[in-house]
Amino acid sequence: MGQEINTNIVELDALVEEVLLASRLEGGAQSLRLEPVDLLAIAAESAALGDAELEIEEGIERLPLNGDDRLLRRALRNLLENARRYGGPVVELKVRRAGQDRVELQVCDRGPGVPEPMRERIFEAFFRLPGHAEVSGGVGLGLSLVKQIATAHQGTVRCDAREGGGSCFVITLPLT
Repeated sequence: MGQEINTNIVELDALVEEVLLASRLEGGAQSLRLEPVDLLAIAAESAALGDAELEIEEGIERLPLNGDDRLLRRALRNLLENARRYGGPVVELKVRRAGQDRVELQVCDRGPGVPEPMRERIFEAFFRLPGHAEVSGGVGLGLSLVKQIATAHQGTVRCDAREGGGSCFVITLPLT
């Protein structure tokens, strides 16, 4: 009984934190601490913590990016947790250049994928794919936060179907 109460408290605390962060980002009250960040280190640490395979495009040694380290880690953590929850045992985090002045962070899984008509809606606050609420918990804020964090960094996020099955969530960010 005591363990269940502790678990519920941890889940409630995480929910409150997500709601507050979403509110701050939406209202513009979240002041970004933009500073040079080591995006490769963030990706490596996030992959290790999220038990994901890391793949860095050949030739990338550094990625000059100004960003909020804490929020970028949060965005990757949310994507990796979702991929692990819905996408099966193998999750990949890929770092790629997107032209000369942008970088892509791709979190790819082999889950059931996201139906085409819902690929934009999944980034709305509190939206859940039909049938997922009963299976996996959560309240539908994780992907909304990812979108808010990407937007706050003048970036974008999208969900692509993955060849062979599954999904790839792609955050595109500008380099400095």
